[in-house]
Amino acid sequence: MTRYTPFRPPTPWGTGLLVSLFSTVVVATAAIVFASQLARVSVVLAVVLNVIVGVGVVLTVWHWRTRPTWRWVVYGICAGIPVGWVAALAGAS
Repeated sequence: MTRYTPFRPPTPWGTGLLVSLFSTVVVATAAIVFASQLARVSVVLAVVLNVIVGVGVVLTVWHWRTRPTWRWVVYGICAGIPVGWVAALAGAS
């Protein structure tokens, strides 16, 4: 007895990784700018608001990872937030 398996097109790794890289760069840049401008006001406020915004964004977009096209953007966003935080901390030193 043969099981029916639905047709799944091949995964576009090259394009998908390029989209993930682009969204990582955009989100990391936004996180760096957001953190640096808030740090001018208050470092404690910058840390608290960055954590709140970062967790809120990740929780919001995490549901999109099941959609074939948007999953690459979600992976880039989820990678860009911590990359931006690390870069902001490195620039603050």
